Amino acid sequence: MEFSMKDFWNGNRRALARAITIVEDERDGYEDIMKDIYHHTGRAQVIGITGAPGAGKSTLSDALIKQFRKQGKTVGIVAVDPTSPFSGGAILGDRIRMNDLTLDKGVYIRSMGTRGSLGGLSRKTADAVKLMDAFGLDVIFIETVGVGQSEVDIVKNADTTLVVLVPGLGDDIQAIKAGILEIGDVFVINKCDRDGADRLNVEIEMMLDLGEAQNWRPPIERTIANKDQGVEDVVTALGDHRKYLEESGLLEERRRERARSEMLEMIHDRISRHIEENLSKTGEFNGYVEDVFERKTDPFTVVDSIVGKIFK
Repeated sequence: MEFSMKDFWNGNRRALARAITIVEDERDGYEDIMKDIYHHTGRAQVIGITGAPGAGKSTLSDALIKQFRKQGKTVGIVAVDPTSPFSGGAILGDRIRMNDLTLDKGVYIRSMGTRGSLGGLSRKTADAVKLMDAFGLDVIFIETVGVGQSEVDIVKNADTTLVVLVPGLGDDIQAIKAGILEIGDVFVINKCDRDGADRLNVEIEMMLDLGEAQNWRPPIERTIANKDQGVEDVVTALGDHRKYLEESGLLEERRRERARSEMLEMIHDRISRHIEENLSKTGEFNGYVEDVFERKTDPFTVVDSIVGKIFK
């Protein structure tokens, strides 16, 4: 299927899929697509979902999406998955549980593989979100595979970050290590029928007390997602946070900072590519390496010289 912006603006889901593929793979014309759609972005409610493996993120996402659909809202999901070392494709895992949603024309699911590197994944995720936003989807979820630093970077693309914890997996320690207190806007204790839910609730409250006082104190909701219990309360909490962001001006502030970070990352990327294409692939760079290796010069002097040539 040839990509057509006309089909995209007409709401053709295959055109959306094609656009995301072109942008994700950086095929010819991908920058033109992003330029065309950029002025139509910024309208969707973007929600990041992160948490430890086994916390039931996909089950909770499924339940939340159904609640938003009951409200008549269209929903997009960017599911960030680990990549198969054999095929290079995303390992879908729990996404299979979302199969019933694929029949809903008001829901669009896109799985993105890490491909062994998370370096540029944050921007690829952001681009996929922008395309879904411009396409007209009302709510967009970014679901990540865990709570490591890479996932924290990815969910920075969201307006609201929902952190899913579960009793009995040492989530309190993981939460501290990952620094998710800084990014968590809403906390959910899923599988709360398990032993330890009360203890986990108290631990999260204590951790929040240790943090700096904020105008928004993240609520702690309890769910049993596979039984659809407590999910409506989570949707309410997400709506309350969205309202807080808009009324406080924090939504604009977060998005402005996101635009700043995005441009800086693009500048770094362009400079890196320039060096790769014009220096690393030539014998000149190998000569620099040998000079540094043989202690004829030092890497600081070499780098200053290279950067000076680029910006002269």
